[in-house]
Amino acid sequence: MDDDLYPPLPVRAEGLLDVGDGHRIFCQDAGNPDGKPVMVLHGGPGSGIASMSRRHFDPDAYRIIQFDQRGAGRSTPNIGEPDADLATNTLWHLVSDLELLRERLNIERWQLFGGSWGSTLALAYAQTHPSRVSEIVLRGVFTVRGSELDWIYRGGAANLFPAEWEEFLAPLPENLRKDPLAGYGELLASEDRGVRERAAIAWSVWEGATVALLPQEAFRNQYASPAFALTFARLAVHYFRHGAWLEEGQLIRDAGRLAGIPGVLVQGRYDSVCPPITAYQLHRAWPGSSLQLTEGAGHAVNDPGILAALRAATDGFR
Repeated sequence: MDDDLYPPLPVRAEGLLDVGDGHRIFCQDAGNPDGKPVMVLHGGPGSGIASMSRRHFDPDAYRIIQFDQRGAGRSTPNIGEPDADLATNTLWHLVSDLELLRERLNIERWQLFGGSWGSTLALAYAQTHPSRVSEIVLRGVFTVRGSELDWIYRGGAANLFPAEWEEFLAPLPENLRKDPLAGYGELLASEDRGVRERAAIAWSVWEGATVALLPQEAFRNQYASPAFALTFARLAVHYFRHGAWLEEGQLIRDAGRLAGIPGVLVQGRYDSVCPPITAYQLHRAWPGSSLQLTEGAGHAVNDPGILAALRAATDGFR
């Protein structure tokens, strides 16, 4: 795996940016300060900066920028508790945060790099501010359409993971199992911390169980951590119950706005979280994009072939 990654890279600068609404986002800057700017967008919503993500880029060629999205990681306030305000935490707030950060860093245009939910945010930002984007590299494409949510949260993927699906449903009373998204929304808003924590862990463990082509205990352990799960689950349910504040199919419908922006879509053939149909349809709608369907891979960034494809893409745009 290390052969497909650049060596570990320390952060050169970091800090908090006040983006309004009582939010401050935690940002990091690494690599060559005079290099090609790239914004690395984390998944989730709610997972936060991953240091490994810097290793997709040649540190001599790239200036690598990351941030914890509202409510996640070291951004404040953290959204893990039920009394934390979610009213000013939407996809379009995140798009505005990105643009404010770009202006603050005095960057004319930057490359966007994101996987899963990070691909959603990248597409939303690029379609809103296409003149500010030089290239886009996406992995495990996700656009928050109803069909995509039905697949992973309303029983589609249960056909591949029946035992794990039963565990996912276990915290939900029978009357809430028809729509697990809505049901988890109720549990995660409970005043009983035990109820919230059990629900958050079950939600997160489902994600960890389905993410890799072959089971990886490290994923399951990370997702089962209560400190991680409470934020991750609450933000994900909040976003997905609202369809990420997108019109149905919007990001594929409006892919024509990306014409002139080169893009690489790296997609695992056996991705059971974000099946390949979404990446395929986006590619067909986006002039100038290329789709690299990676055989023998699922959704995880370290599944076979994914890291090599991502490095080839970033080196190609270097």
